[in-house]
Amino acid sequence: MAASPGTLLPPAAEPDRPPARPASHRLPWRTLLAAAAGLAMVLSFPGYGFVPMAVLGPAALALAVHGRSARGGLWLGLVCGLAFFVPLLSWTGIYVGPLPWLALAVFEALHLALLGAATAWVSRLRWWPLWAAALWVADEALRGRLILGGFPWGRLGFSQTDGPLLSLAAYGGVPLVSFAVALIGTLLAAAVLALARVLRSDRARRRNALRPLAGALAGLVAIPVIGALAWLPLPGPSLTEGGPTSTVAVIQGNVPRAGLDFNAQRRAVLDNHVQRTLELADAVEAGEQPQPDLVLWPENSSDIDPYLNDDAARQIDRAARAIDAPVLVGAIVQGPGRFISNTAIVWDPDDGPGDTYVKRHPVPLGEYVPARSFFRFFSTQVDRVTDQKAGDEPGLLRIGGTTVGNLICFEVVYDGLVADVAEAGMLVVQTNNATFGYTAESEQQLAMSRLRAVEHGRSVAVVATSGISAIVAPDGTVVRSSELFTPDVFVEEIAQRDSRSLASRLGAGPEWLLTALGLAAVAVALRQRRTSGTVPGAP
Repeated sequence: MAASPGTLLPPAAEPDRPPARPASHRLPWRTLLAAAAGLAMVLSFPGYGFVPMAVLGPAALALAVHGRSARGGLWLGLVCGLAFFVPLLSWTGIYVGPLPWLALAVFEALHLALLGAATAWVSRLRWWPLWAAALWVADEALRGRLILGGFPWGRLGFSQTDGPLLSLAAYGGVPLVSFAVALIGTLLAAAVLALARVLRSDRARRRNALRPLAGALAGLVAIPVIGALAWLPLPGPSLTEGGPTSTVAVIQGNVPRAGLDFNAQRRAVLDNHVQRTLELADAVEAGEQPQPDLVLWPENSSDIDPYLNDDAARQIDRAARAIDAPVLVGAIVQGPGRFISNTAIVWDPDDGPGDTYVKRHPVPLGEYVPARSFFRFFSTQVDRVTDQKAGDEPGLLRIGGTTVGNLICFEVVYDGLVADVAEAGMLVVQTNNATFGYTAESEQQLAMSRLRAVEHGRSVAVVATSGISAIVAPDGTVVRSSELFTPDVFVEEIAQRDSRSLASRLGAGPEWLLTALGLAAVAVALRQRRTSGTVPGAP
């Protein structure tokens, strides 16, 4: 059947298609293609950094599942997910062994299994690349919410730290960037399939066969061009434009050693941050550094509760008075009850501790253990975790004459938590990555901060206990960055911006719209199944 105008692929197989070989002869090749999809996506993320390869993941998966049954798509999606998440999340097992790492990777891969089945269902609908790309957004939306608050690490959008697609974050957030990556991939798959049809067509039917190919190629060109043009009205790499400036100091004090026992010498960690701050105060007095308006310390910079320990409080007071500026301290505070609280404290040089923010999304199995007796069966490491109590207020903190939007560690991966503080003049991400050693985790987390900078048009200060600390401009440019496990200090003038990006105004709207498009396509495919009595796309 010739393709009708406006379609990327025909809704049914052409009559001149050669008889299909048994699925058992083709499935290994499709399985290899699905595995290649996952590996291509891994290579696009920080740690490897081949950003353009991200589109090959959706492309290869779309080719692998095209025309398959839902069951075949489920298997191929699972293969893709395992090939992606097992290497991507390897840092989670660096000190605790392979079981938690592999369990998390398998759980995340199950979401891509669902994506594979859904993509197979819609693969014979008209305009299927559009629906398949929307399903990527739906899958990421599910993965970021399902079971204990979800874990949306590894979203396609987070791979785009450079290039034209990054600009789209300012218009529709990370979901729109993910959609653009997926759509380029599915259009690439459509172009490959359309080209195969052209090569199989005789001269009389070749013109009709060329139309889907031309449409797919046009889309492949248009999306990056749109992304490039979208940069024009956005903020540039300047830290000082867009509002009154504040002088911000970032302190990376470092830890005695990497690993789970980084805080075994809790006083040493606190002393490191006090000492770096005292050295900065000396540099300010000597005229070598400007006087900061606020000083940022990282998560876990004081794992000694300064409300209960007078010596810890005196050391923080000493640093704040020496630098003559309020210090944002990352502290572990005892209570309420049997819990501890991962808390950011604004410590004034005159008045001491003031406003606080308590981390709203502690990490399951890392910062609290649900069903502890059950998980103890798999690993006794869970008994090293003292349960943290989640906070219930956004991290909008007044410090040094400005309001900062504060996030603690993995909170930067959650759209809603970031959106809740995006009205602040700048964003601050306090983090501690010492438990992940010299892995790509720190780079991957920094990539998220770069997307958030573009998404909300804000400069972002990432302050890490042991690295990577960074200052990120509103266009995602990394202006300053530190090395892992190396003490460092930054002092930068940063504008406190009050403009709002379109993505900030729309919130989760683009994600829900794209999710609805994908699910509607699945519903249409299921309706076709009921009316025809066959699975859509079945050979």
